[in-house]
Amino acid sequence: MKRILVFALAAMLLAGCSKHSKVKLLDGNNFTTEVNGKPVSLYTLDNGDLMMQVTNYGGRVVSLWTPDRKKKYADVVLGYENIDRYINNEGERFLGAAVGRYANRIGGGRFVLDSVEYQLAKNDNGNTLHGGEYGIDRIVWDVNSVNDTAIVLHTVLADGLDGFPGNLDITMTYALTKNNEFVVTYKATTDAPTVCNLSHHSFFNLKGEGNGSILNHELMINGKFYTAINSALIPSGNFRAVKDTPMDFTVAKTIGKDINSDHPQMQFANGYDFNWVLSKPIDQFGLAATVYEPTTGRKMEVLTDQPGLQFYSGNFFDGKTTGKYGKTLNNRESFALETQKFPDSPNQERFPSTVLRPGDEYTHTCVYRFSVVK
Repeated sequence: MKRILVFALAAMLLAGCSKHSKVKLLDGNNFTTEVNGKPVSLYTLDNGDLMMQVTNYGGRVVSLWTPDRKKKYADVVLGYENIDRYINNEGERFLGAAVGRYANRIGGGRFVLDSVEYQLAKNDNGNTLHGGEYGIDRIVWDVNSVNDTAIVLHTVLADGLDGFPGNLDITMTYALTKNNEFVVTYKATTDAPTVCNLSHHSFFNLKGEGNGSILNHELMINGKFYTAINSALIPSGNFRAVKDTPMDFTVAKTIGKDINSDHPQMQFANGYDFNWVLSKPIDQFGLAATVYEPTTGRKMEVLTDQPGLQFYSGNFFDGKTTGKYGKTLNNRESFALETQKFPDSPNQERFPSTVLRPGDEYTHTCVYRFSVVK
């Protein structure tokens, strides 16, 4: 415990100073509080090239500084400058957060497991989104350990929370590697049959937070099929080919090229908010997507061992709130790439199972790898 407190103090002292020129880290004092009697802090990770700040409230990535082709740093994730804005749920709820116990949507807020129907908290037009009213984004995670480049977080979701069965024991690690990777790993076990699908929900803009549209970002998604949705954004259960549709990112194209298409699926989502079926063996680690921003040269690759990738183009930002540097957070000025199993899998027999049983372990690795194109 003493070791953790020393590391936490060091992390807070680092906030506001940096060996990287023009990197303005957030003040850790603005994140020091208690929620439901549990301490909340801000932690700074630094691998020499990337710098990241994380709070244990919701396991949120608050800032992530990366260089461009001119070695100029920018913070490429959206966030807030103090903990109160997260706690008070100002604007977008899921900025930088871990999401679960079931990431993405469950249709009708219900599912049947072992002949028992479970009714969940509905928080998205009659559906359950990212775990419901609480989820792992609204809890204080315990900090098991922290050092210069990694933080290990732990929590136990109580049986019945948001309507889900089973006590779910989760350990999550954020690490910055020498290869300029931000690596997220999850492990989870349960004491009763349940469903589990965890993910990470940073909103990215490779120009930097608040620095304009993401429509010129060039995106490639390693998937030839996607899970079609209905008007409530719930999968129909059908896999549809991306060929000759706006969902075709098999060859890199700008996000903006087809975003205003009159394709019925695009009208349902008001842009991109779909799950792609990744073109790799279901449990094999591999490339999910690449994103390139031509004006800065920043490139981000996403790799995972999960079967799906949700691409969301920031369609519901309304410009009514600001980010941590005072700039307005506008429509389609950020994107999320969430590695996961498929949405509504508990209600879809054709989809990969998300059932977790006692004695089994849920594992998940997601890598965001950063580089620069000269």
